[in-house]
Formats: sequence, C-alpha cells, structure tokens
Amino acid sequence: MKSSKLWLVLVLALSFMLVLAACGDNNEEAGGNNDNNNEENNDNNNDSDSTERGTITAAMYSAPGHQFNPLFYSDAYEANILDFTHEALAKLDENLDWEPSLAESWDINDDFTEITFTLNEGVTWHDGEPFTADDVVFTYNVLMDEDYVAAGGVRTNYVADLETVEAIDPLTVKFTYTDTNINAIFDAAFIIVPEHIFGDVPILEMPDYSASRNAGEVIGTGPFQLTNMLEGERYELTAYDDYWQGAPGLAGITWRVIEQSIMPGLLENGEIDMIAEPNGVPAADFDTVDALEHITTYVTQDFGYQYMGFKLHHRTTEDVEAGVIDPDNWIENEKIADVRVRQAIVYAINRQALVDGLLHGMGTVLNANFPEASWAFDESAVNPYDYSPETAEELLDEAGYVDVTGDGFREDPDGNEWTLNFDYPTGNAVRERSAPIIVENLEEVGIRVDLRNPREAGPHFDLVEEDDHDWDMYLAGWSLSAADPDPSALWLSTAPYNYTRWNDPVSDELIRAGIQAPEAFDQDYRKQAYSDWAAHMSEQVPQVFLYSSDNIYAYNSAIQNVKHYPAGIYSDAHLWTLEQ
Repeated sequence: MKSSKLWLVLVLALSFMLVLAACGDNNEEAGGNNDNNNEENNDNNNDSDSTERGTITAAMYSAPGHQFNPLFYSDAYEANILDFTHEALAKLDENLDWEPSLAESWDINDDFTEITFTLNEGVTWHDGEPFTADDVVFTYNVLMDEDYVAAGGVRTNYVADLETVEAIDPLTVKFTYTDTNINAIFDAAFIIVPEHIFGDVPILEMPDYSASRNAGEVIGTGPFQLTNMLEGERYELTAYDDYWQGAPGLAGITWRVIEQSIMPGLLENGEIDMIAEPNGVPAADFDTVDALEHITTYVTQDFGYQYMGFKLHHRTTEDVEAGVIDPDNWIENEKIADVRVRQAIVYAINRQALVDGLLHGMGTVLNANFPEASWAFDESAVNPYDYSPETAEELLDEAGYVDVTGDGFREDPDGNEWTLNFDYPTGNAVRERSAPIIVENLEEVGIRVDLRNPREAGPHFDLVEEDDHDWDMYLAGWSLSAADPDPSALWLSTAPYNYTRWNDPVSDELIRAGIQAPEAFDQDYRKQAYSDWAAHMSEQVPQVFLYSSDNIYAYNSAIQNVKHYPAGIYSDAHLWTLEQ
C-alpha cells in the first residue's frame, strides 16, 4: 500500500487539559529483543485467535515512569499505555468538539452550575465488574481530597470549582459547581478509575499500590489491558474482548522502548509498526520515512512545546515533604529575580536556529502559551524577542551585571561571581542537543552557566516538582490536549504544575478574568483577557518558550481504520485491524 502524507492545519483551540502532562522523558536505552520482536510480528498467520487478529509493535523513545494510575501519572510515555486502557466520560472528536465516551449524553442547566451525565449501559472494567456512577464520584472525590496533593497528585484544576459530585442512580451522575462554570464538560472529562479497586486504599498509598503499577493489576474500561511488561523495555497490551464498544480488531499492542535514532530503520525493516507519541519520527528522518512504500505518515502541529524554565522561587523542604503549594512560603531566587536578566536571556538564545538546525525547519518558535492554532493567539500582544545578543548585553549592563574581573563572564551587581545552574533530562534527542547550544549562546553575552550532567527524565522531573534545591534553569516540555486555552492549570500561582513557581498577582487576576462568568461566555471577551495575560507574561518572562515541533506520526499501512485527528491517532483504537 503506498504511503501518503497528510497535513492538518489546526484552526481550533489548544488546551491545558494536561492529559499528557509534564513531558516526562525517560532514558534512551533501547529495549526489547529484536529477534523475538520480529518473530512476534511475523507470526500473524498462525491459527490462534491472537495471531488471526494480529498484534502490532509500537515504539517510544523513553520508558514510562511506572505509574499507570490516571490520578497520579506524570509523563507522556505512561499516557501511551493509559490512552488504550482507560477512558473518560467525554472525549474530543475530529473537530475538537466534545462527544460522548463513557457517558452517552449530558445536560447542563441554564446557569452552567450543574452538569448531569447519563452513562452508557453495559460498560465493564477489565475484571468484569460493572462501571457505574459510583466510580465517577470516587474519582472526583479523590481529586478533591486534601491528601491528593500530598500523595503527589497535581490535577486539582479539574475540581477547582467543584462543590459536589453525586450518583443519582447507577447510570446518572451530577456535578455541581460553586459558580457558573464555562468549562463544565472539560472539568468533568477526567479519566475514571475503579472504586472497587482503590476504594479501600488510603490516598497517600495509592501511587505505590499494586494496581497503580503492576501489569495484570491495572484495571480500566478501555479496549486493551496492560497484561505484561519488562520495565524499561516492553509493555504488552492485550485486547479486552468484553469491551463495551465491541471486541478490538487487534489482538494486542506491544510498546517497545527504543533509542530514537534507530526507530526509522526498525520501521523500514518491519521490526516495529508505529512511531507516534510523543513527537513521533525525528524531523531529520521525515523524508526517508515518508518515502517508504509500506508506511503512512501524518504530520500535525504538536499539542505542546519545549521550554527553558526559570526557578523563580523555591519551596521549603518542609512544604515539599508535606506536598504543600503555598506561595507565601516560597523563597525568591535572587540570581534571576531581575526581569531584565530574564529578558536578556531570551534575546541571547537563537531559537530560530534551534528550529532550523535541530528540527530541520519542522517547528515554530513560540513567544506565549498560545500557539498560532489557538483562537487565543494574538501575535501583537507579545514581544517576539528576536535573537539579539546586542540587546541582551544592553539589558544586562543596565541591570548591573558586568564583567568586573575581565574573565569574560559577568558578576552580579554586588561584584560576586554569578553562575546559573542549568539542568536537563535525557531521552529527547533534540532537547539534549539544544542544551549545549543554549549554553554557548548565553556565554557569548557573558553569562556563566553550569551545565550539569543530565539525568534520566523520571528523576529530573521529580526534582522539577520538588524544587527545594539550587536549580536556576531547566529544560522541559508540556504535552497538551485540545479543548480550551485556559492557562490556569499551568500558571496560577497555586497550581501544582506552576513549576517555575511564578508568584504574580497580576497574572493570577488576568487568568481568572478569562473564565469569569458571565463575561467569559463571550469569546471576544476571553480573547482580550488572554491577550492581556500573554502581554504580561511576555514582559515578565517566567520561562523561555523555545519551540513547538511538528508531530510526525508513522505507521505500517497494513493497520486499518486509523483516524487522523488533530490530537493524534489513538482515537477509537478498538477499530484498528491488521490487513493480512
């Protein structure tokens, strides 16, 4: 089957739903046994039911962080499992509109303070237990519990305005909000977990509970089950034949952890069948992969971006240990407290060169949280911060950071050595290669940088969250989903995901204005509110937006019924079949 290249220009909203959160890249180690895997792929003509239906092998370049409870997972690789094993009440369709999933329908009252869902009949968990409204109530009560954040949970944005969630009957559940909620469907569309599995488990113990971590014990309602894994190497999903929308067309999906550089070769020779989330095929290999006759490629704007974060404040050790997010207790990082320093750093980094050189032009430089595809995007609201070492030097001079010792590096205004610590994770090859380039750019304007040894992504992002240490700058990314551009989950001062620990009352006020009812029912009002917020963020520079890369999905053309949606290709995976 001849391959095809499909380009999709997104025209609707991007969201901070954060179903794929924190862009947690793990190690680069190639996983799995090539011979065994190839044998598995080529056995599709055997007589067993599994091989009659076919099993495909997909590749991701970092290992999941070993957390398969939707309440606590933190990286895009764990999401590669959960996207097939778990579901929510509603999901986004090809037009980025909400459509039913576990719920067959919903009703919202006139003032948008209540939304009532009617659930589909006949839905069961992977262990055969019925899915009911009690599972929805349980999931959201965990999100609202004070122990949730202490246990490591960060998705409190889904319940920020939730007053109660109640089961009216086994197939009816009602959400009641403290005030008009313009994002009621979004807030009620979190992934559901089973009460009968976790109901007796203390919330503080849930992340380490066996059903959150062990293959064969992870229970969802999705079309596939996580049945076996060799941690860090391979993760086997098996079809759940009692799936409520019908038995899946594939017998299984095996995820292998493979070094990114060798993925295209394995795709070409048939050892793997799919490269998808996150980021997909490396841009440098796109032309080669797109030319393969047996491969279909699909390119779309990434729902996320890469950034260099500033640690503007650090939490106390006591708050980290207690799981507390309290801006009143934060300690300011004086090394990057001057806004002119942060502005200078953006001017000093040649971000377009990163896109052109490392992404082969398949990406876009960003200057705000709203990519061009979003209706909230306003190019005129932000400073483009075009590469200008001269402007960077002027700002640093103005702020009093000058070279007083003659060694080529600037001291702080008090004449003390000024060194910025810089941390980054392994796993994402482009991001790894960008780190020394950024250091070189900064040193050219006299900023001394300590580029520290990279860590595997799991430990790296643990330290990003904990922030009771000496970090100044770090590389990371956000993987986002599509629904609404409300940035509160990332940028409110009290949001757990506010990893830069930006404590700015003006920012908080502008973010809240964007969802203020009834004004926010007018999209023009919201657009202006978000333009005002983007302008303020652009001036204050709590982080350096680097780029949004294009997502390049590639899969064996023998896989049938793959839907090319703006948010990716995983939707309705139960319909996938393998052409024999």
